[in-house]
Amino acid sequence: MKRVLSILTLCFFIFSLNPVSGFAEEKKSELAEVAKSAVLIERDTGSVLYDKNSHERLAPASMTKIMTMILIMEAIENGQIDWKDKIRTSEHAASMGGSQIFLEPGETMSVEEMLKGIAIGSANDASVAMAEHLAGSEKGFVEKMNAKVKELGLKDTQFKNPTGLPSKGHYSSAHDMAMMAKELLRYEGITKFTGSYESYLRENTDKKFWLVNTNKLVRFYDGVDGLKTGFTNEAKYCLTATAKKGNMRVIAVVFGAPSPKDRNNEVSTMLDYAFNQYQTKPLYKKGDDIGEAKVSKGKDRKLQAVTQEPVSILTQKGEKLDKVEQKVSIADEVKAPVKKGDEIGKLVIMNKGKKVLETPLVAKSDVKKASWWDFYKRSMSMFTKTDL
Repeated sequence: MKRVLSILTLCFFIFSLNPVSGFAEEKKSELAEVAKSAVLIERDTGSVLYDKNSHERLAPASMTKIMTMILIMEAIENGQIDWKDKIRTSEHAASMGGSQIFLEPGETMSVEEMLKGIAIGSANDASVAMAEHLAGSEKGFVEKMNAKVKELGLKDTQFKNPTGLPSKGHYSSAHDMAMMAKELLRYEGITKFTGSYESYLRENTDKKFWLVNTNKLVRFYDGVDGLKTGFTNEAKYCLTATAKKGNMRVIAVVFGAPSPKDRNNEVSTMLDYAFNQYQTKPLYKKGDDIGEAKVSKGKDRKLQAVTQEPVSILTQKGEKLDKVEQKVSIADEVKAPVKKGDEIGKLVIMNKGKKVLETPLVAKSDVKKASWWDFYKRSMSMFTKTDL
């Protein structure tokens, strides 16, 4: 059972903005002409701005590592691992071919260093080392990857490894990859890694290793700060990119471009289209307080419900946004224990009577189950209160 806490009308007056001068009208069908599939979305709302065969199942190559990074960031947020934890490299992890940071069996690096190797250098060896540390084995980690796919409601993805190295039955789609990118971007610190053009590992040693981002748009397209490239002979040239300008963040995905130049050109064209034609109006930041829930049998009796991600309204440039309605619903009562991040409600945004966005509201903090002593103190306080 849920109760409606409030229905609020938010009024925003947005002055007309002129389209960027020199922008040529182009047909959406031409945004990604040579890629096998592509999609362009606005990050906060998930609105699709362009689509070409976005549900076609194709080899994702190293874009697979977006899911690997999701599970790493999730483990950090949940306290399962810490940035400074040392990760040991197994014989198996060190044996990975393709892109790597040349980890040796028994070598250790911190979680932060491993993530740097994955995000910037697309390191297969670091991906497997992290997978083994988080799940006990690469196979166990792949099970977690596919469980997360189901949790996100994705239908076009199946993973066989955490690297994207060729494997039968390992596939994804432009749509699913965009949704995974959207999920990864919930972790605000990730672009510190994916947006770095270069960095170093093993500094202050005779094995200092130079990392250069495989995503060249990080350097050559203003606003790009991620996320992941991919290439195999089967997949051809792939890229899931994200860029932010002003209040708007977008995600562009291409699968199967014939060359790195084609891949970068088509992603750049999609990003240009988004920023020239659309704008966003932020409503809430991630973690903003929206309401309060009662807690049953908890150490605390109340719990704040907060936004899980940034909340915005998307409009075309020049379009006036006159009135927006929001509907907040939170569970009548949540039962302890509650973990930070557990979903306890929903926020629905309406524009002109149409639902444009629905996003979860989550617990702001942990609430432990009350002990008998907590209940005793609570009951005693009822008898000791004195009216003043």
